[in-house]
Amino acid sequence: MTTRRDFLKGCLAGGAVAATAVVPETAEARDTLKRPPEALGLLYDATLCVGCQACVAACKQVNDNPAEFNAMDKLWDTPLDTTGHTFNLIKMYRNGTMATKDTETNGFSFMKTSCMHCADPSCVSACPVSAMIKDPVTGVVAYDPDACIGCRYCVAACPFGIPKYQYDSPTGKIGKCELCRHRNKDGNYSACAEVCPTGATLFGRTEDLLAEAKRRLALKPGQWATMPRGRLIPADETPEQAAKWKGLREQSYEAQVGNYLQHVYGEHEYGGTQVLKLSAVNFQKVGMPDLPPKSSAATSETIQHTLYGGMIMPLAVLAGLTWVAKRNVVEDEETPKGGTE
Repeated sequence: MTTRRDFLKGCLAGGAVAATAVVPETAEARDTLKRPPEALGLLYDATLCVGCQACVAACKQVNDNPAEFNAMDKLWDTPLDTTGHTFNLIKMYRNGTMATKDTETNGFSFMKTSCMHCADPSCVSACPVSAMIKDPVTGVVAYDPDACIGCRYCVAACPFGIPKYQYDSPTGKIGKCELCRHRNKDGNYSACAEVCPTGATLFGRTEDLLAEAKRRLALKPGQWATMPRGRLIPADETPEQAAKWKGLREQSYEAQVGNYLQHVYGEHEYGGTQVLKLSAVNFQKVGMPDLPPKSSAATSETIQHTLYGGMIMPLAVLAGLTWVAKRNVVEDEETPKGGTE
């Protein structure tokens, strides 16, 4: 009699023999994908953020998302984290007396939480039906609800915890920031950047945003400097490129430079992201994960393709099942001549 343990051991034995013969030689992770040259994104500067939540309200409005209430407050739209109906949120870091903004001890700070639009997104890699798609030109990680089967692999795969399942959807649906791509055809850009009164959230090409971030890091803390608002207009932008956007005049104002950490979050984390961040408080303390400079999608995708390429893993499992079946076949005893006993 075959026990369940014997059955599983047989399957694993057959699978392991076939798999180990291939994996060590071929399952070397592919290179992490890079951001497209014309990738669009955001630069969030926590030292300029005043926590007004204008970006949260604007995001809700342009995406037709309903208000959400937490258990403590039934009067205002007060989600505690991003959800299937809240794609953007400003969170707050608090310590001690909270006397001084942007200091770790006895201070406070803000942090924007939304999709990072990774250069090599795990949600895209994990999706079995291509409902998560990375635009090859803009790099925006988009979502196709018509293709989605509600498996929520993207939810589990994202290191930032961004894609959220809409449990109230009868067909199963994911909600996340798509950088307001549905507004681009009308010449509008990300609503969170359009409405930000201080330029704490800035829209533009990621390449230009990175240069702007490094410009700020090179400034002396406390000095006054020009800070752009809305859309960062690159110096090499042609009239034709400019014509696609509304509000072409770049707004700017004079602000005091913050005491930045000398680090642009998103430049290298997880292979790079199109949303970049500046802060005066440790990024992990304000809620950003400490990630390696390599996307896990590069490793997991290679292993998956190695195991399933050429039907290696299915054949290995089938070999294990066959081995178990043959091992437990009982030969029929010969029936004596002349009839049964």
